[in-house]
Amino acid sequence: MPPTPSASDVRDAYQRSFTSARQERRLLSAASFGLTFGAVRAVTHAIRAGRGPFHNITPGGRHIHHMTFGIIGLLTVGYAWLNEVGIGTGGSFASRSTAVAYGAGSALTLDEFALWLNLQDDYWTKQGRESIDAVVLFGTLLAVTASGRGLFREFGRLARDSLRAV
Repeated sequence: MPPTPSASDVRDAYQRSFTSARQERRLLSAASFGLTFGAVRAVTHAIRAGRGPFHNITPGGRHIHHMTFGIIGLLTVGYAWLNEVGIGTGGSFASRSTAVAYGAGSALTLDEFALWLNLQDDYWTKQGRESIDAVVLFGTLLAVTASGRGLFREFGRLARDSLRAV
């Protein structure tokens, strides 16, 4: 069995795979977008089925859609980037966290695209499919721009080096 790469080997491969902080932000936002969309769909299905600890947020009887949290996230990231927080050259915490927040906020907002397009709560209707279409289109755009080729190349090199060590 080949030796397992160490955590520092994986971290070094990760850092070598990007030529700029912008490339890393693209990959992190695409991954966050996909993970958030999957999680929010799972949670909304659990709420609808009455399973698990999840429930709608309804302070004072008013239903707060998850799109609201997405918009707040996007406004926060936009304000941070407007003030050049998280867009510098290094792979800083601010750069990474704003990229993750951007992907998550985009997913939360676009998951309810049909709501803001039709101005009615049609999440579970045929018109709700418009949200899925919007998520697929934007998710594809994020994935194409992120591509992560450098990361996969570095992890492939790391795997080859581990196999050669045997």
